[in-house]
This record gives sequence, C-alpha cells and structure tokens, in this order.
Amino acid sequence: MTKKFEFNWHVPVPEPLLQGCVFDRWNEDKDSSDIEPNCLFKVDEYGFFIYWKSEGREGDVIELCQVSDIRAGGVPKDSRLLAQLANKNGENLEEKSLTICSGTDYININYQHVVCPDAATAKTWQDGLRKITHNNKMNNVCVRTNLMKHWMRLGMLVDPKGKVPVKVVARTFASGKTEKLVYQCLQDLGLPSEKNDVIEPADFTFEKFYELYHKICPRNDIEELFQSITQGKADTINIDQFITFLNEKQRDPRLNEILYPLYDEKRAAEIIATYEQNEEAVKEKKLTKDGLIRYLMSDENAPVFLDRLDIYMEMDQPLSHYYINSSHNTYLIGRQFGGKSSVEMYRQVLLAGCRCVELDCWDGKGEDEEPIITHGKAMCTDILFKDVIYALRDTAFVTSDLPVILSFENHCCKTQQYKLAKYCDEILGDLLLKEPLPDYPLDPGVPLPPPNLLKKKILIKNKRLKPEVEKKELELFKQGQFVIDDEEKEDASAPVSVNVEEKKVDIAEASAEAAVEAPVQVQYTGSTTNVHPWLSSMVNYAQPIKFQGFDVADQKNIHHNMSSFAENTGIGYLKTQALEFVNYNKRQMSRIYPKGTRADSSNYMPQVFWNAGCQMVSLNFQTPDLPMQLNQGKFEYNGNCGYLLKPDFMRRYDRNFDPFAESPVDGVIAAQCSVQVIAGQFLSDKKVGTYVEVDMYGLPTDTIRKEFRTRMVPSNGLNPVYNEEPFLFRKVVLPDLAVLRFGVYDENNKLLGQRILPLDGLQAGYRHISLRTEANFPMSLPMLFCNIELKIYVPDGFEGFMAALSDPRAYLSGQEKRAQQMKAMGIEETDINTKDIVGGGDTAKKSSKEEEKKAEDITFEIITIEILKNEKAYLKITRKQQKELDAMQKRHLKERMLVQKQQCTTVEKLVKGKNKTDIAKEAGVKEVVSGQVGQWSEMMERHRKEYWALMKQHVSEQQDTLTKLMDSTHAAQMKQLEAKHEREMKEMNAKQAKISVETMKEVANDKTLRTKGEKDRRLREKKQNNTKKFMDERKHAQMKQSKEKEKLSVKHEKQKQDLLKEINNMLELYKNEEIEYELTNKVEFFA
Repeated sequence: MTKKFEFNWHVPVPEPLLQGCVFDRWNEDKDSSDIEPNCLFKVDEYGFFIYWKSEGREGDVIELCQVSDIRAGGVPKDSRLLAQLANKNGENLEEKSLTICSGTDYININYQHVVCPDAATAKTWQDGLRKITHNNKMNNVCVRTNLMKHWMRLGMLVDPKGKVPVKVVARTFASGKTEKLVYQCLQDLGLPSEKNDVIEPADFTFEKFYELYHKICPRNDIEELFQSITQGKADTINIDQFITFLNEKQRDPRLNEILYPLYDEKRAAEIIATYEQNEEAVKEKKLTKDGLIRYLMSDENAPVFLDRLDIYMEMDQPLSHYYINSSHNTYLIGRQFGGKSSVEMYRQVLLAGCRCVELDCWDGKGEDEEPIITHGKAMCTDILFKDVIYALRDTAFVTSDLPVILSFENHCCKTQQYKLAKYCDEILGDLLLKEPLPDYPLDPGVPLPPPNLLKKKILIKNKRLKPEVEKKELELFKQGQFVIDDEEKEDASAPVSVNVEEKKVDIAEASAEAAVEAPVQVQYTGSTTNVHPWLSSMVNYAQPIKFQGFDVADQKNIHHNMSSFAENTGIGYLKTQALEFVNYNKRQMSRIYPKGTRADSSNYMPQVFWNAGCQMVSLNFQTPDLPMQLNQGKFEYNGNCGYLLKPDFMRRYDRNFDPFAESPVDGVIAAQCSVQVIAGQFLSDKKVGTYVEVDMYGLPTDTIRKEFRTRMVPSNGLNPVYNEEPFLFRKVVLPDLAVLRFGVYDENNKLLGQRILPLDGLQAGYRHISLRTEANFPMSLPMLFCNIELKIYVPDGFEGFMAALSDPRAYLSGQEKRAQQMKAMGIEETDINTKDIVGGGDTAKKSSKEEEKKAEDITFEIITIEILKNEKAYLKITRKQQKELDAMQKRHLKERMLVQKQQCTTVEKLVKGKNKTDIAKEAGVKEVVSGQVGQWSEMMERHRKEYWALMKQHVSEQQDTLTKLMDSTHAAQMKQLEAKHEREMKEMNAKQAKISVETMKEVANDKTLRTKGEKDRRLREKKQNNTKKFMDERKHAQMKQSKEKEKLSVKHEKQKQDLLKEINNMLELYKNEEIEYELTNKVEFFA
C-alpha cells in the first residue's frame, strides 16, 4: 500500500535487564538437583532471550516467547540444597528468589530458579521480565528478524571461553547439507572452518551469518521470481516493473483503493531505498535480487495484516456477540480417567489467552474438609480449590484485561459451598463481579454487558437460587440465622462404575450440568438447586439453566441465562434446528464441551460450533491436536485478548444465517483463494523427506481437508523446493469464518510444524510463513515460501460481467470503440446520425434471423362474426332456419289468400244487384266491411308476432352456434399455443440436459483439477450454478408463456364480447320493430 505500516513489535527492555546482574541459579528434579552460583543473567536489546553464563561453564538461553510466567519466591524442597543457598544468600531467601517458567506446551513446564542479591532486585527483574514477555507481536516478526534472532542465539551459546563453536553453527544447517559444505562456506567467508574451531563473536557479524545462509541455502525460488519480473532481460528490476509487481502480485485486488491505495512511484522508491544495499541501484530506483530477497523477507510482507495483532475489533457489544477462548476440565494435564490434576494448568491456560476455565468442585474428605477440584470419581488426583483461586488471582489479567468466566461444576454440600464463596470473596476481592452493573440489570430483554465494561472482572457461572429464595436465605445468612441442612454426603468409598460407552443424550434434555462429560456414571446429591445463598448471590451474567428448547428461550428472552451442550447434543441441534441455534446465540451464551467418551482428552472440531455462533467452545488445552491448533490460531489475533467479535450477520436480529449454506450469504462477498507452495526453509534438523498439506476450515461447504498436498521432497529438511501447481479454493462462501492451515510433515507423517492463518486479513502475494509447534508456539527458523492469490468469487457465466465492472474501458461496445477511433480522426459525436439509418445491414439481419430462428412465433387470426358465419355449422343452421322461415311465410301467405278470398266472396254476395250509392249507405255492408278489417288486422298482427318470435329463436340459435364455434376456435388456438410452449420446454430441457452432460465431461477432462475432491467440488459448484441458471430459465419461460396465454385469453374474451354485442344488436332491432308496431294504428286491410 502507499502508506507504510509501522510494525512496532519491539518492547523496550528495561536498563537493569540489559546491564545484567549476577544471580545464583538452581534447579531441582525428581532424581537430581543442581546449583550454579554467580551466573551473569542478561536480556538482549530486542527482548528475544534471557541468557546466562558463569565462569567455566557454557552459556545457556531461554527464548522469552516460551516464557509463560515469572513468579516471586520458590525455595528448594531438598534440605541440603536449601541449606547451601541459605548459607550463601542469608535469610529471607524466598523474598530474593524468582522462578522463570517456560516451555513449548502447557504441560511440560521448565522452572529456572534464581536467587537475587536482594528483594528489590528480585522485584525489578520480575516486573521487567513480565513487561517484555507475552509479546504477541514478537511471535509474528518477519523471517529476516528470525534469522537475526537465531544469529543472536548462536552468539549466546558460547563455550567456557566465550567463543562461538563452529560445530554449533554447523548444526543450524545440518539437515540436507553435508558438514563439509558448511565448513567450506565458512572458509569462503574467511571464518574458522574446522569442526573443533571456534569463532570470535566480534567476527561473526549478522551480515556474515546472512551471507553464510545464502551460500548454504541459495534462494533459487526467488531467483525464478526475479527472472519473471525482469523477463530475463536485466540484472535489476526497474521502478515501473516493481510497481506493476507490487500492484498485480502483492496486493489483494478486492481491497478498497481509497482505504488501501495502489502502490505509486513514491512508495516504490521508499521500499527500494529501505531494502536495496547497492547505492547505485538506489539512485537509479532499481532493485537487485538481493534487495528483492530482503524486501520479501521483511515485515512488509507478513502473510496477514499485522494490525490484526492489536485489539482491532469493537469491544462494546454484548458478551453474547463474541467468541470466547474457553477451556474444558482445565485442571487435568492428561487423560480424563486416572489422570493428574494440576493448579499450574490454570495459570498456563490463562496466560495463553483463555478467558473461560472450568472448576469441578467436590467436597474435601480430609479433617479440614477443604473443597477440592477433581474429575469426580474418575480416579484423577485432586487439588485444593483455594490454591486454584490464588492462581486465578495471579494470572487472570496478565495477558488480557478482558473478563474471565469461572465455570463451576458444583458438587459440594452447602457447608463447603460456603468455603467456595468465602475464598472467592477474600482472595479475588474487587476482581470478582459480585453485583450486576447498574445499566445492565438482570431483567428479561436486557442485553449482556460488553467486555469493555467488565475489564479485570471475574464472573462466576454457577446454579443460582430463585430470587425470592435467595433474598430470604441471604438475609438469614447475614443475620447469622441461616441453618445449613446438608443432605447425606456421598460415600467416598463407594465403588466406581466405568461406562466406556457414550451416554445417549436426548436433544430435548440437554443439561447445563456437565455430569455426562465423564465416562464414569456418577450419582451424586450435590447442589444443582441446593445452593448456598452467598455463592448464589455472586452469580450474575452467567446463570446456567437446563435447556428447554429454543422457542422457550425466545419467549423468556432472558439474556443472562445460558446452557451447556455436549458436543454430540450440540451437533444434534445443528442438524435439526441450525437457524434457531444461531439466533439463540445472538441473545444469550452457550457452552460446548467434549462428549464423555473422549477419555484420552482428545478434542472435537470447534469450527462447526463457531459457525453457529456458540461463544464458549471449550477444549482440552492439554492436548495440542488439530482442533486445539485451530483454536489457538484463531484467537491469536485481536491482541490475543481471548475475545473475537462474531460476523455482523451472526449478531443482527434482522438477519437469518444458515451455517450449512452453500451459496453466498446476502451482504457477504464470497472469495476465491489460490495457494502455491513454492519452497520451505529449516523444516527439520534431520535429513528427511518432507511434504506440505494445505487445508481450509470454515462453513461445511468451505472446508477442504486432507486433499491438497505437495509432492514429497526426499532427504532434504533444510531447503526443499516443491514448486507445486497452485491449490485452488475456488469458492469460499464465508471468508470471515474461514482459516487456512499449513501443515508440514516428514516422510513418516510426523508433524514438523503448522500455521493457522485467517482468510479475513490474509495478504496476497509472495509471502514467507513462519511455522508454529503443535501447541502454536513460534519456531524461529522453519518457514514456507508461498504465493497466495485472492479474488472475488465469480460464478460461471459471469466472468465477462465481472471483468466489465472491474475495467469498463476494456469492455466498450464495438460502436463506442468506432466512435473513439472516428474522434481521433476529427469526427465528433455530434456529427454522427444514427436516427435515420434504414435497415440493420448484414450483421443486423443475420442477428435478427438467428433470433427469429431461436424464438418461434405464432400469429393468431382475429376471429370475427363474419369469419364464423362462413363456418359449415353456421351455414347449416342458417339453411335450416331459412326453410323454417320460408314455410312460415308460405303458410301466412296461404292464410292471407284464403281470408282475402273469403272476404271478397262475402262482399260480392252482399253487393250483388245493388248500385254503388246505396251500398255506401247500407248499414249491413258497413258492418260486414268493419268485421273483415278487424279480422284482417288481427291476422296480420299474429303473423308479425310469429315472424318476430321465429327471428328471435333463429338469432338465439345462431348465438349458440356462433358461441360454440368461437369457443372451439379459441380452444384450438390455445391448444396450438400450448403445443408451442411444450415444444419450447422440451427444447429447453434437452438443451439443459446437454449442458449438464457437457459440464460433467468438462470437469472430468479438466487437467487442472488434480484430485477427486477437487473434481467433485467443481462439479457440485457447476451443478449448483447450472441448477440456478436452469431454474431461472424455466421461471422466465413460464412467465413468458403465462403472459402469452393471458394475452391470448384477453383477446378471446374481447372477441366473445364483440360477438355478443352484435347478436344483441340484432335482437334489439327486432325488439324496436315490435315497439314501433305497438305504437302505430293496428287497423289494416288488403287493397
């Protein structure tokens, strides 16, 4: 990045420690004891070592990164040794004494005892050493600093005459190289080179050692990188090439360019000036191979962001929003059955950053009836409860000032519970949180307080009485009227029954009690609800209750209630109610502990419970297995304070998170990680074959184990070159929870070193990764050289879209490119007219034809009444109706002719022989004529009504026929459309099936996928992407088809309405004729 990060790992060493002081050193083992008087003890200027030497003896050192504690006091148990020291140092021996505790695990602790000249000196050295120990940043110094550290160690391991033995130097490079080569290289450097020679410390400078390192272990791996940067055309890297290398290789492309700016010339020149030793090259802003090596081995190329070693997370959220470094059965240093208990384990785990320890409290059986801590009746040794409380007081806040939780598994009677409360009160004093904070009362709905408000506070997790019972009994206790009515104590001589089979725990009955933890069936009548009121009153924010279900917990909404789950029970809940478990952990705390059958103190994989947001994932710290390595590797960051803030979506109530999700989580950008293991350095002090495994742990879909491993490099533990093809972790759904694990093994599959690196904070580029021991203690020299590439995960088919977003200019359309080219020729955008262009040219036509071919289109004929009237069925009904009409008209005509004839005959008879004048005046004639007019009018009215009735009947019949014809035509059109849709879906299914087959073939033939696991993951990923794509295609097709059907249905409905309207018009016509007739004079006669 443009701005350099200052990694201040060096804690100033107090002057008295630099000057040194003469102490008497002694140690005491089971079989022997030793005293070394008048040793000059010193600490080097960097705070790497405390070393000592006395007259006539070789020097010795202790790495301060392995020092866990410096304790006041400590005198020998051996009376002879005690008398010796007392005679030399006088009285008050304990006041002048110090004990330096060190080791590379939590069990095998080495004790170096010293006697200082006086108590004041002892205090000065104790305070001074404590100030420079537990320096987590020093554990993460760069490779070059580690080389310097080793060189300083060689300078301290001098012979009695103060010289550096050549054989000690040769031992550094013993693995993989013959001693003859080492001696030859020493000779080339002008240093003594015979096996029994010694080197003057003044002649053995760091630059000499650094040069010797490169002679014996030439960095050919970096030579190849150097050649790739210069393209083999020069002996130096120019500044432009260096800037390109920094931005394209050493920078994570996912980073925000404002917060993490790109490297520029100024910053690149600063780097060259810092690491390039050739002044001429510095002036010309060039980098030699030596300068590149020095840069790659510097703090600027740490594998993770070094600011993550400080407390960088927000510590003001409720306790339930944090992962808490937790220990199970803390007192044990071995097996769960027949193992040993130790007070020292409490000190060691707390000094290692643990914030939750377990105390299994039982009644003491001695005369003093002191409560003890032991593993029930599992035949383990016991330790005194009060000794543990003293240890907690002394070490709880040495490495972190954030709160410590004491998880009591309380089996004591009330009498001894009183002692538990008394010791906690008196020994811990103000460190013990005895009352809830005013702003965080113990009420439903009130969140837990944040770690920042509980600094240097110890919380007790123990069963608590009901509030009304506690208040009453506590009042009686304070008045001295509380009567302890203990139940009958357990018989200490009762036989122990061992059940080697794991207890079956029903999910619905998971208990906060850890009685099911042990592989021993223990029936006790201790206090699960029978709690001493004083002890009960000390419990506040960690109140264990029997788990009754997530729905009950949700209803109660009591944040300070918590439950414990055996690992198998917890997994059961994850299997059946994963989302509910995650939501539960947003509100209140849960503790997970190993199942009872883990008699060997092995650990379960904690990752699955971190994925669910469980806060206290308790492990056996005495066992440095893979789960423990993951735990310590994870909690090393955020200042090793023991608290890690959970990801945002695991804290927010408005978000749902499925820990078994296989697709990217909303709001979280999935990552892609590639790791190339190039080489190793100082992996073993033996001439053995080595290989490297790279694993990832996170969500189940992100976890890849035992799959990526390099080839075995035989007979070289010093500087093997693997130069493997990159291991690709193609899709990491949740980078915030994922970690990478590097494991180095020898040819016998023995772990030589390991390292856990969180993906969140991992740096891209060529990086040296220093290794750790099984117990996560730093190893000075062993390291790996790797190339790490980090990207945003892009699903198949979206590569072009992602590239366009990343670099839009590279994805301009053809027309935009042509416009730019024309602009270069002087043609402006305003001079170009695309509005009046006719036709699309051959390209457009071709594209159009392809589209037409691709999408079948159907144009349906508009169904009108005229079209329907040409149908056979309609023509048939109209012919029938015409016949009916003709018959009726013929009948009417016949009737009119008959009536007319009859009326004419009557009139003729009546007027026969009479003149016209008389006829007009004759009343009889008038009467006959009037009757005939009436008869004719009635007949004509009847004929008209019969005609209109028949016409209406015909129109109704025509309506039925036309409606049926229209319905059948519509049905035929709809069927045709459905047939088209069916063809489209069949074609789509066939195409999708073809893609699926091609995908399987593509993955099977992909040579870059080297393992079955890789191929299975890649195939699964492609299938998931295909499935999503196929479902989207089908959904789109169904929506399109649904719209087409809906559109056709609307068209059909309109056609029906038009038909009905036209028929109604016809009916309206006849109706109007009737009305009009009714309104006219109905008198008619034939003329």
